[in-house]
Amino acid sequence: MTNKIVAIQGNHPSKLNPKTDTSVFLANEIQKKNYRIFYYDPKDLSIIDSKVVAKGFFIRFSYKNSKFYKIQKKQRLNLEKCKYILIRQDPPFNLEYISTTYILEIIKHKVKIINNPTSIRNISEKLYSVRYQKFMPKTIFTQNISEIKKFFKKNKRVIIKPIHSYGGNEIHLFNKFKFNFVKKFIKKHDHIMCQKYLPKIIMGDKRVFLINGKICGAISRVPKKGSYLSNMSKGAQARITILTKSEKKISKIIAKDLKKEQIYFAGIDFIDQKLNGDINITSPTGLKTLFDISKINLAETFWKELKA
Repeated sequence: MTNKIVAIQGNHPSKLNPKTDTSVFLANEIQKKNYRIFYYDPKDLSIIDSKVVAKGFFIRFSYKNSKFYKIQKKQRLNLEKCKYILIRQDPPFNLEYISTTYILEIIKHKVKIINNPTSIRNISEKLYSVRYQKFMPKTIFTQNISEIKKFFKKNKRVIIKPIHSYGGNEIHLFNKFKFNFVKKFIKKHDHIMCQKYLPKIIMGDKRVFLINGKICGAISRVPKKGSYLSNMSKGAQARITILTKSEKKISKIIAKDLKKEQIYFAGIDFIDQKLNGDINITSPTGLKTLFDISKINLAETFWKELKA
């Protein structure tokens, strides 16, 4: 019989916010089915004697206690003993992240890994959106300053952001081209994403949750006053929302494509009915927030679909 263990590769629980964290929400749900949770940091993943092992700890989560987790037992675990492994560490998508996908790839045919490590490595969260540019605001990916200058001239107000960042970090809005800033930004990040600014972002974006190739729910995230960042980590407020006909159509296309790519769980974002170009597959968030404002439990859906 397969051991009822779910391993989570993620940032240490002490760094997580249980009020919003999706990893904690997923773990708490599967615990109800008598699964044990094994937690480890990406740096503690190894190949020893041809086996994929992780040095970590068994842990119990609880929303009822003042401290939302309790470490039960520290040990080194052969990850082949797990039923599921969740890759849940935050980006940036750096060499350590890539190395963990190569290591986990070794056991992906023996253990169900969400999301598939090969797929995570092959799909850039922002560059993958190139195939959907007809649904997006005007967008370029480049580190060529003359191309960026031309883009600014044509589109006036422009958002620039790194290709491999996350959580609304290092996203900047400009009303005119600033040569020195852009030059330094490129030097730090290499290729960057430049996108025509959509002013209706101040009314909120929409995060759509895709599980197993299906649209399973959505929330709107409204930036705090004076901000254009809709990330919850940047102070945005969540609201219940419904998708338009156009948003549903686009979401279905992307959900179908991601399922073919063996991406089980993803989050995509819309601003003013346009896809913003972030295909969140490395560590999608928002399920706990959706539950808090709507009582829709997509953690339950997540595990039910996975078992099916």
